[in-house]
Amino acid sequence: MSSNSPDQPDRATLERWDADHLWHPFSSPTVHPTDPPLIIDRAEGCWLIDLDGNRYLDGTSSLWCNIHGHRVPELDLAIRNQLSRVAHSTLLGASHAPAIVLARRLAELAPAGLSRVFFSDDGATAVEAALKMSFQYQLQRDDPKPGKSLFLSLRGAYHGDTLGAVGVGDLGLFHDRFGPLRVAALHACQPACYRCPLNLKRPTCGIACAAEAAQLIRKHADQLSAVIIEPGIQGAAGMIPLPDGYLTQIREVTRHCDVHLIADEVATGFYRTGTMFACEGEKVIPDFLCLAKGLTGGYLPLAATLTSSEIHSAFAGRPEAGRGFYHGHTYTGNPLGAAVALANLELMARPGFAAHVAELISTLEQELCGFQRFSTVGDIRQRGLMAGVEIMKDRGSGESFPSSACVGKIICGWMRQKGVLLRPLGDTIVIMPPLASSSDDIRHICQTLMQAILAFEDGGQLGKV
Repeated sequence: MSSNSPDQPDRATLERWDADHLWHPFSSPTVHPTDPPLIIDRAEGCWLIDLDGNRYLDGTSSLWCNIHGHRVPELDLAIRNQLSRVAHSTLLGASHAPAIVLARRLAELAPAGLSRVFFSDDGATAVEAALKMSFQYQLQRDDPKPGKSLFLSLRGAYHGDTLGAVGVGDLGLFHDRFGPLRVAALHACQPACYRCPLNLKRPTCGIACAAEAAQLIRKHADQLSAVIIEPGIQGAAGMIPLPDGYLTQIREVTRHCDVHLIADEVATGFYRTGTMFACEGEKVIPDFLCLAKGLTGGYLPLAATLTSSEIHSAFAGRPEAGRGFYHGHTYTGNPLGAAVALANLELMARPGFAAHVAELISTLEQELCGFQRFSTVGDIRQRGLMAGVEIMKDRGSGESFPSSACVGKIICGWMRQKGVLLRPLGDTIVIMPPLASSSDDIRHICQTLMQAILAFEDGGQLGKV
């Protein structure tokens, strides 16, 4: 039964208004949509509930950001308490306690030396700030290097949708059409072991993809301001795990070549890969650390770009010198977001939280082994609680289904009818549940996906899934 409040339109009206007015992200609008969107009305724990009372297990953490589930008492209370003081106050020429305390807490948690925190709104803006900071630092360092204006990222990279982030991205559908607007960037080969661009095999390859990237960095060191990487795993590229040791090698060559390393942990931070930050897995300390998504537990938009005091000092000077970082956002360091972020970090610091995440990772790894029996499952990729199951036409040859077949979308649609919400990246089905999930939740997600794949294989036609 619908829980509509008396002043809320009914479902049919909402669907019509959605079709008439709402522009959804990452989608192509249709004149007469045949598949109306799922309209979420409320939530409980790791479950979302629609207007008709149907329940759906949130298998993608509401776009990779939810940590502790929905309607968490401690997080709700943090927002209510802050509302009783002030909802928003600018950081331009002023400050407030939630932002100050959160900056201090992040500096304590981050890899050593990342003591300066710049707040923004989301992952793209965190990356955008890091790119601009890196370039401006090159102009204002003690030995200025204005020629260092290039950036390097990986093939298949996705770092956000603002123009700087688009410039260092390499997903054709998202980025190619904006070519005339993009900043200059180089791209190293993708460290994708399943489809190795160097036609090598693990473990005998010696991480040759890292050596290829290192060669590019050395060759262009005089022009490179920074290398940007998602530590641990490339998310939007299709859940592509980086080989162990890859990040370490990149950090060594960037340090030797006087090139910054930007760690984009928008998706991988906050225990998603098993540690607080993914770069800790290889004890790597980047020059910039970009955080968002899980920073507030998935409650409010807030992002942070962390860097060192050394880099920060290059922006110091009298106002007339114009050395400051003239970049910001209206809601930078919003008190509500900062307050709930602090409560989120307190929950993650509780005894047993890391052990619980480790248990979920182990459960997911065990469940993923069961997908090997399917002829249409080509590759199974996992790093912590980030996983992708790639559906393909012929596993032996690596042949994919045509994009027009929308296999991933159809499989996820079948799962939605069974009460599990997942979202595909092409034909790679992404599994990225809240960290508050139970092992039974993980099993339910994976077993429902297995049922969907079995229905697809038995049906023989996409329309029968």
